[in-house]
Amino acid sequence: MSSLHSIRRVLRRAAVPAVGAALAIGINVTLATPAVASGSYTGRAYVYGTGAVSDDFDDEGVVNTSTHRSSNVTCLWQTILWANGYLPSSGIDGHFGDQTDAATRNFQRDKSLSADGSAGRNSWTKAGDRLVQNDDQNGWRYVVYRGARGSRSAYSAHEFVLQRSPDGNYRFYPPQGGGPYWATYNTRTC
Repeated sequence: MSSLHSIRRVLRRAAVPAVGAALAIGINVTLATPAVASGSYTGRAYVYGTGAVSDDFDDEGVVNTSTHRSSNVTCLWQTILWANGYLPSSGIDGHFGDQTDAATRNFQRDKSLSADGSAGRNSWTKAGDRLVQNDDQNGWRYVVYRGARGSRSAYSAHEFVLQRSPDGNYRFYPPQGGGPYWATYNTRTC
């Protein structure tokens, strides 16, 4: 009986570290899995769409001074602000700074959104109302973003072209030339 008692005591002492190690391994495995683009509602690394283009921006991630601050998605957001007359083309640099923050707040006020300077789901959805499908070629969907007329800024409204690849990822052509640039959350090439 005493040997059974000793075995139980040894097993109990070994169980605590074993359970701790198993939990640590589980946590490390969870943390080591591929991360989604932080702030992205779809969990994708690109601006993504499927079906009709009218709702392609409805589930996009956040861009602001702390989330995706330097990214191609920020560059796309700045291009949207330019198209709506809130930002000059010289302000399209893929870096969400003070000028982009102020332009975003003005966009949000004019669209009756909370003017917090963070382009989140509601701001992207309002911006997406200006998407118009133009053409389909070899699985690529060509889309035009038509800026709103009559914005409060001195900059005039403009249009720019986007393309949706056969797998749903967007790329765009900013007004200052270059591109196309993939609308990625985690890289900045624009």
